[in-house]
Amino acid sequence: MTTKVKVISLIIVVCLFAVSCKHSDEHKYHTVTDKIEANSIVYKGETSSDIYNETIKKVEVKDGEFEFLIPERKSQIASYNCTECHSQPLEKLKEHKVGEKAAHWNIKLNHAGPETMNCTTCHGKNDFDNLQSLTNSEIDFNYSYKLCSQCHQDQFKDWKGGAHGKQLGGWAPPRVSNTCVNCHNPHSPQFEKRWPVRFNTTVEKERE
Repeated sequence: MTTKVKVISLIIVVCLFAVSCKHSDEHKYHTVTDKIEANSIVYKGETSSDIYNETIKKVEVKDGEFEFLIPERKSQIASYNCTECHSQPLEKLKEHKVGEKAAHWNIKLNHAGPETMNCTTCHGKNDFDNLQSLTNSEIDFNYSYKLCSQCHQDQFKDWKGGAHGKQLGGWAPPRVSNTCVNCHNPHSPQFEKRWPVRFNTTVEKERE
């Protein structure tokens, strides 16, 4: 047998062996799930999203079976504590001279009709440093979602489960989620219409 024939024979044997091994691997796993688990990378130690959220001040949310974190709010409010300015009863503070700008003159309430909601629906009934529920209970500004959830129950349930709103730093625990006011302006919660970042330039030229 010549050297050339030997080499060809060896190549054929190797190919047949490789094919037979591949064929046997196809029946190695009982289910697709078994195959996925067998080929999955096993990470040693605990995975955590803490390293991505360590610069965020957080407070804990506990509601039934749900436990997660949200960004702390009060330190982000430029004029908190409110009682630094609101030192008198609301009725007294409403008084101002004609031509003068009233307090918070730049805030336009576009949330619900005036027969349903005004400023005092959420603020200033008892304590300016806290929000007020519909039953006049105090709600800490850090937990303003409790105020929103009184009317927006469906969104609240989705948010608790992680289906509504933005989760920060990845999916590994501990979960940190934006709360309502991190995405919505509470005085005008509907998002304004805007052009997308990229748009059809041909259509834009036609408008000119």
